[in-house]
Amino acid sequence: MNLVKSTGTFGFYTIISRLLGYLRDVLIAIFLGAGLLADAFFVAFRIPNTFRRLFAEGTFNSAFIPSYTSELARGKSKSNKFANDIFNLLLLGLFFLVILVEVFMPAFISLIAPGFTENSEKIELAIQLTRITFPFLIFVSLSSFFAAILNSHNKFAAASAAPIILNLILISVLFFGKYLNDQLVYYLSYGVSIAGFLQLTFLHKFVKKFYLLKFYFKFQINHKVKFFFKKLLPSIFSSGVTQINILIGTIIASFQASAVSYLYYADRIYQINLAIAGIAIGVVILPQLSKYIKLKKKNKIILIQNKALELSMFLSLPATIALLIASEEIISALFGYGSFDKVSVSNTAKALYYFSFGLPAFALIKVFSSFFFANHDTKTPFYISLVSVILNVLISVYYFKTLGFIIIPIATSISSWFNSICLFHYLKKRDLFHFNKIFFNKLFKIFLASLIMGVFLSFLISNFENYLVYEYYLKSFYLILSVIVCLIFYLLVSFFIKAFNYQDLKLKY
Repeated sequence: MNLVKSTGTFGFYTIISRLLGYLRDVLIAIFLGAGLLADAFFVAFRIPNTFRRLFAEGTFNSAFIPSYTSELARGKSKSNKFANDIFNLLLLGLFFLVILVEVFMPAFISLIAPGFTENSEKIELAIQLTRITFPFLIFVSLSSFFAAILNSHNKFAAASAAPIILNLILISVLFFGKYLNDQLVYYLSYGVSIAGFLQLTFLHKFVKKFYLLKFYFKFQINHKVKFFFKKLLPSIFSSGVTQINILIGTIIASFQASAVSYLYYADRIYQINLAIAGIAIGVVILPQLSKYIKLKKKNKIILIQNKALELSMFLSLPATIALLIASEEIISALFGYGSFDKVSVSNTAKALYYFSFGLPAFALIKVFSSFFFANHDTKTPFYISLVSVILNVLISVYYFKTLGFIIIPIATSISSWFNSICLFHYLKKRDLFHFNKIFFNKLFKIFLASLIMGVFLSFLISNFENYLVYEYYLKSFYLILSVIVCLIFYLLVSFFIKAFNYQDLKLKY
């Protein structure tokens, strides 16, 4: 496996999906803005989408792949039997969960968005929309199961491309936004569930080559299946801790008008980089790490771990600096149209600015967690994540009355750095990670290249200042131009100072 190539494949389709997601969110901002309809829809969308992120973005992989690859080594019939046991149990459990939540949806929404209870129209709309979107949970969870099988066979393209379907469906609905008026949120909600079904169908076509699906409801829950589900819940919590923190933030933010929308739009921006710098790398390295740990090939393990960490920092550090420098220009250029006014731009930009401080930590959590998961250890990341979530809640609740919604990205960033530092500490303590000789030299050069890029970005923004203001219609064009120029500049500087080498592109793992 080539780490850069595999990450590039996964990252390419993920970036396409995120860019389409950006177009989707721009259209939502134009038609819904940051008012009642937007808040209600984002809660309805956030809940199943959080589950999508929890299951799809490496979390299900972390519990499934080490066990599945072990069964695969024993033969295809063994791996197929194990996979079918997991699939059918998941299907049954998810079905009953969805039915339960649908029945008790009013209580569920009051728990997820308690601030909405003060507005009867808003909470009733959120209940209706979430009832429509919630079946998406079944489809996306089973899609993640198919994706994990494909990833186990080092097939990353289809799994990373599948989420594109959701964005294409929602964009198609939004093109008729001006004709649908208040009914738009209902059509968007139906689009979410339909897209989930299509995504599942799409992945099934690719997975058939490696896995023969069989439906049955007579289970023999052996120790391997028990071991998997024992690992699943802690891995969901630990690997998806950033999304859990965002969900908690949404709950707290529901007490402030439009805050849910501000956080949603800000979250969408930094997630683009996280998709590659953390999620893609974590997903790609897990199968190989699991294999080499089983074979006890220490040199290979150290090589993959260090290169994964290098690549994560190479991608996340320049993005962090860029977001800190140009958060308001980015939000204005991307969302500053139609119903999304100057106040919405300013508040969303503040949220993005403070989220940016945590971006390297968000990426490190994904990468470090993979090191634990490859060693069949889901408990340590779980306990660390639990403490970090408690820390996040305490900070957010204590300062919310004073600082408002802005404390939520601050608390998320602080708790994420706490999480990543603790993960690193226990990796070193348990001798599960070793730095190689060149890592710190590479890290210094990556940081230097990122700083130089930041200076260059500041220069560009100052020169394009008149073209990036809220009122200028083509501001997104100048932002995209600035991003492209800065990216090329960063790559050139990186190669010049040897922060990244040509040999890294060819290196096999």
